[in-house]
Amino acid sequence: MGSIPDPGDISGDLTPPSFDDFQKQTSLMTSCTLLWKELSDHFTSLEQNIKKKSEALRNKLQTLDHQTKETLGVLEKREVTIDGSVEIALGKVDESKEAALIALHKGTQDGEVDNSEGFLLKLKSFCLKMDSNGFWRFITARKKELDVLRAQTPEALAECVDPAKFVLEAISEVFPVDKRVEKSERSNDLGWACVLVLESLIPVVVDPVLGKSRLLVTPSVKERAKNIAETWKASLDQRGGIENVKTPDVHTFLQHLVTFGIVKEEDVDLYRKLVVGSAWRKQMPKLAVSLGLGDKMAADMIEELINRGQQVDAVHFTYEVGLVDKFPPVPLLKAFLKDSKKAATSILEDPNNSGRAVNLAGRKEQSALRAVIKCIEEYKLEAEFPPENLKKRLEQLEKAKTDKKRPAAVPANKRTRASNGGPMPPAKAGRLTNAYVSSFPAAPTFVRSPSHSQYPAAVPAYPYDRPAAPSMYGSRSPPTNPYAYSPEAAPLAGSYPGAPINYPAYGGYGNGMAPAYQQAYY
Repeated sequence: MGSIPDPGDISGDLTPPSFDDFQKQTSLMTSCTLLWKELSDHFTSLEQNIKKKSEALRNKLQTLDHQTKETLGVLEKREVTIDGSVEIALGKVDESKEAALIALHKGTQDGEVDNSEGFLLKLKSFCLKMDSNGFWRFITARKKELDVLRAQTPEALAECVDPAKFVLEAISEVFPVDKRVEKSERSNDLGWACVLVLESLIPVVVDPVLGKSRLLVTPSVKERAKNIAETWKASLDQRGGIENVKTPDVHTFLQHLVTFGIVKEEDVDLYRKLVVGSAWRKQMPKLAVSLGLGDKMAADMIEELINRGQQVDAVHFTYEVGLVDKFPPVPLLKAFLKDSKKAATSILEDPNNSGRAVNLAGRKEQSALRAVIKCIEEYKLEAEFPPENLKKRLEQLEKAKTDKKRPAAVPANKRTRASNGGPMPPAKAGRLTNAYVSSFPAAPTFVRSPSHSQYPAAVPAYPYDRPAAPSMYGSRSPPTNPYAYSPEAAPLAGSYPGAPINYPAYGGYGNGMAPAYQQAYY
């Protein structure tokens, strides 16, 4: 019979675990521990991300709820105020209708307008009769009285039965397409009048309760305004494209969009190009904000203006859109002055330039100094950029310009007759046949202005070196040709100062090498 093995007997075939087995088990435990920790961290990270996203969604929902409540409140307010606004508008229409009938019965006198009261009465007379043609002729004939027009045109337009329709009919002669048969250079640009009338219409058509958020323009008139805008855009190719379209036309088009509230989201790129191309206009920063460019493209527009050498215009845009911290104004103004000095120096050093180089360089620097000084005073930058040195330099240039205008003295003839003290004839006059000897001194010789092609083409044209535009636009630098000078305005030969005039350093910046105006020799 076999025996049963004793369980407590350790003398069997059991072998003790080896060190390799122990190492394997240890590495397995370490791997499991690391894997567990990695999984735990992963799930913890997922949980945190889910919490963050949930919180963000909760905040968005709260924001949307808040915006929805505000929108519903605005809509409710607009709905409640419709009856009141319509009643006010109808009351104004009735009043305007009665006043128009009275004016038609009484008739009007076409006398001279010699004071502001008569000016306003004349404007109101046109508006009461809805005589858009007479109103337009009256406005365009009084360009020199812009301040009075700007102050009284809104009050006069309020007398119209339909102000928006009246304005569209008034400017239809030149906008969107110029329909005039006879044109002259003096009366060719009527963009100032279009902008004036369109700006004056805004306070007339705003809702008396809600303000600018709702315009009291009939759907038919608004549709007509949209068609006019589309017609203008379609005529861009005939005008030479965006790059060649005239600034008054651009200003009128953009103001038309803002006045009638017909800005299109899909045309934002077009608006941006038009604004940048006419950025020197004083009203352009405000128009850019009204067109919706302030939030989306303001920084890009400012950078583009800086790259184009229009730093002063960029400063105006930075203040309008609130990006002064990102684009500090003082470095921009100093860079603009530095560029103007380089341009003036290049004109002086160009061997192709003749005697007008000194005058041209001086005028370029003068216009740059005036623009910078005006910008410093407008935005109160005197503490950061003291204008005293700039004003002194401007005085020096103006004094030098005044000295140049003085006529050169004609030297007396030293050869005189011994008998009667009269002027002697030329030394060899007797040897010539039919020689005529005048007893009067010879007339001074004038130097003809060089043609436009003689000026260097590489010199960049600064918009601040141009004659001032009408005050209606408030322009800082009208885009006329700064190099176009009349031959009749040529200076006298030898009338430039003999001593060189040196440029001082502006506010301690720059390389310290001041370019000098060299004496012109003829």
